[in-house]
Amino acid sequence: MDHAPAGRARLILLGAVAPVVWGTTYVVTTELLPPDRPMTASLLRALPAGLLLLALTRQRPPRDWWGRFAVLALLNFGAFFPLLFLGAYRLPGGLAAVVGSAQPLVAALLLLLAFRQRTPLPRMLWALAAVAGVSVAVFAGTVTLDALGLAAAFAGTAVMAAGVVLTRRWGLPDGMSGLAATGWQLTLGGLMIAPLVPLLDTGAFVLDLPAVLGYAWLALPGGAIAYAAWFHAGRRVPATSLTLLIPLTPVTAAVLGLLLLDETLTGLQAAGFGLALVASLAGQLPGLPRAGLRRGDAGRSRPGGDGPHRSGRGARHGSS
Repeated sequence: MDHAPAGRARLILLGAVAPVVWGTTYVVTTELLPPDRPMTASLLRALPAGLLLLALTRQRPPRDWWGRFAVLALLNFGAFFPLLFLGAYRLPGGLAAVVGSAQPLVAALLLLLAFRQRTPLPRMLWALAAVAGVSVAVFAGTVTLDALGLAAAFAGTAVMAAGVVLTRRWGLPDGMSGLAATGWQLTLGGLMIAPLVPLLDTGAFVLDLPAVLGYAWLALPGGAIAYAAWFHAGRRVPATSLTLLIPLTPVTAAVLGLLLLDETLTGLQAAGFGLALVASLAGQLPGLPRAGLRRGDAGRSRPGGDGPHRSGRGARHGSS
């Protein structure tokens, strides 16, 4: 694997695919999907994408990895998707984005508390700048607060940050591709979500053409493709660096709002999104030359990194 700065830059670009695609979720949810069906949207985003990847890869996890896959599936999908869509249905997209943009700060806190690893100060400052930029852009407009929606957004940010941290630390089982690992997590996460559909969804289930297109978009580009790219980068890039790309989601949503929904931005809002974009990209620079593990480093963690890739039976830097 290429650990040179150019190779790291390619990984960052690959990781950026996911937040950009996720920036379409708010438009798709509000314009194409039936109302009051957040668990249905969560299920149909996870399970079809997972089954598709399993059919393509035809690999099973080792027996001693099932527990880890269950934990990752819960954090990355089984808990995160319901919280994400609950927030999307109950909050303005911008307010949910403010909470989500704090994910690198949550990841840094988890690394410090769980693994006694410190995040480099420049990256922390860029993370704070990204949160400030998104906050300025959102609070410069009209914001409607919803307690349940806010709680879901905060919880979703926390579980996704934990999923990114553990994905980085655990790596992959020997002999298993990243696509297969993503497929199993999506499938297990979808099965966890399924019982919530009749319990929490209150709207009528509609499967007209817009809904079919919306669910298909969430499952394929938004699920299988985006998460395969995200996890591929996440196993090789420090968690706080990767999560600094999350502000690309509200920036993308704002651009789509301008282009598709005739929304407008004030000068202050545009400046806030501009700051978030600059911080998201600049936060990658301090770690680029040193983000990869050099030969001989696999057995020890590095200051400012997120620790070595590990698996239950030997570390492996597998590719998707």
